[in-house]
Amino acid sequence: MNEVVKTILKRRSTRSFTPDQLTEEELSVLLETARFAPSGMNRQPWHFTVVQNPETLHRINEACRQVLLGSGVKAMEDRAKGNDFSICYKAPTLILVAVDEQVHTGRYDGAVALENMFLAAESMGLGSCWIHAVSLIFNGGANEALRKELQIPAGYAPIGSGAFGRKAAEAQAAPRKENTITILK
Repeated sequence: MNEVVKTILKRRSTRSFTPDQLTEEELSVLLETARFAPSGMNRQPWHFTVVQNPETLHRINEACRQVLLGSGVKAMEDRAKGNDFSICYKAPTLILVAVDEQVHTGRYDGAVALENMFLAAESMGLGSCWIHAVSLIFNGGANEALRKELQIPAGYAPIGSGAFGRKAAEAQAAPRKENTITILK
C-alpha cells in the first residue's frame, strides 16, 4: 500500500491538542496543499484566514458558543454550556476557509481544500479536525466586526474551518458503515 493511501486510512479527527504552535514551515505546507486542491473550472475561489492569536480564538469560541446555545439541538446546547467549551478543542491554529459566493462550486472546492490540509497534517504527524460551526457564526450578517477582523473578503462566505496542532492523544477509528457502496458493471 502506498504512503498516500496509508495516510488517508490513518487520519482521524483530533479532539485533544497540545498547546504547542505549528512551525512556520508546517503552516506554509498546509496552506500550499490547500492552494493546490482541485476546484471547479480551476477557479480557485477560496480565501484562507489563519488564526493563531489566543484572543481572536477566544472571540471565535464565544461566538460559536452563542450559536450552539441557540441551535435548538440539545447535544450542541449541552456542549456549549460546558465550562471548558472549546469549539476548536484548544488547538493553537484555526484555518477558516471562505469562498467566492458567485462561484457555484465554491463550497465543494473549499471543502476539498480543507481535506488536502487534513491529509497533509496527518502526513506530517499533526492533528486536525473539521470545525463546521465556525462558518455558522456569520449567518444572516451576524458578527460583522469579527468578520472584518478576520479579513474575510466581501462577497466571500465562510464554509468551514480546520483546527490544527500537535496531537495530545491518538484517536481511534469509528466503525465504518456497511452497505454504502454500489458497483455497476
